[in-house]
Amino acid sequence: MHKVKARVIAYYLPQFHPIPENDLWWGKGFTEWTNVGKAKPLFKGHYQPRVPADLGYYDLRMPEIRETQAEMARNAGIEGFMYWHYWFGNGRRVLERPFNEVLQSGRPDFPFCLGWANHSWTNQLWNYGSHWKKEKSIISQTYPGEKDYIDHFYSVLPAFQDKRYIKIDNDPLFMVYDPASIPDPKRFMGIWKELAIKNGLTGIHFIGQAVGWIENYQRILNLGYDAINANGQWHAESIIKGKYVKLLQHKLNNKFGGLTLDKYDYKKIIKYLNTDYNKKLEVYPTILPQWDRSARSGRKASIYHGSTPELFGVHVNETINQIIHKPFENRIVFIKSWNEWAEGNYMEPDIKFGHGYLNKLKEGVFL
Repeated sequence: MHKVKARVIAYYLPQFHPIPENDLWWGKGFTEWTNVGKAKPLFKGHYQPRVPADLGYYDLRMPEIRETQAEMARNAGIEGFMYWHYWFGNGRRVLERPFNEVLQSGRPDFPFCLGWANHSWTNQLWNYGSHWKKEKSIISQTYPGEKDYIDHFYSVLPAFQDKRYIKIDNDPLFMVYDPASIPDPKRFMGIWKELAIKNGLTGIHFIGQAVGWIENYQRILNLGYDAINANGQWHAESIIKGKYVKLLQHKLNNKFGGLTLDKYDYKKIIKYLNTDYNKKLEVYPTILPQWDRSARSGRKASIYHGSTPELFGVHVNETINQIIHKPFENRIVFIKSWNEWAEGNYMEPDIKFGHGYLNKLKEGVFL
């Protein structure tokens, strides 16, 4: 196989299996597929519902599904998966079974890293059917203090020590979804780096996800993170609609439930997803195959319509060209996402495009 131009890491959602919490809150057997299957088009030409092809409506408790996912990703030039990891404080976890089985079984033999999805779960997180109700928390993200940071570290240490774990300059990569919400992020990261060295690692490479206005990006780095994962969606949407119009529509839709659809032409929006900020050594950009949260959020969703594998290929090439000058260790691009089906945001084959997105990524990544 030819060498790759960049280190491509794909977000991976472990929501595709039943858990007691989802059974209780949204009905017996609820998974990501529940919303995917019942999605309806909201305008003429709207691509809904999304129907999986090769893998079908899979269950991540099945190891053969995980093996096939890894094979598909490897063949397309993806270095590894970043599994979303939930730790709400005081040892509270959810959706951990698929990754635990990957870790304990040693299969698939495919690189991985972890991203801490440090956000609360509300009654509106997964199911748009509850969006007419007043929003309330069902699991709160908490930060109990230093003992909890230590407990959290040791819960993920076996993953850090696994030979498959993705590293940057020999340090395990660890993403934080909401980097500014940790009360004292420098203390948190300091404790983890000390514990990493104590346990035979060289350190930890902390990445904070950066969203919103471009001005916010530097603020995340100032919190002490080693790097940021730049997500240019809000920036791009604001350019297309106008900064203040975008902000006003966002507030009105949240309050009144999607009076107007927040939709964008994918061909237009990919022109603005990347900025020159991506060229900085400590900035790892995001490539976005598609985006449509209407399966989860109904009319309150933001929707990028008109995505095709060909347009995605243009987006991939433009993004990689921004980072090709960096040392290979830091030439990282995140795919958002491998399998966020209810966000219309996935690389896996569907019945409309087949392997089209995987093939275009392969064309753009391999030398």
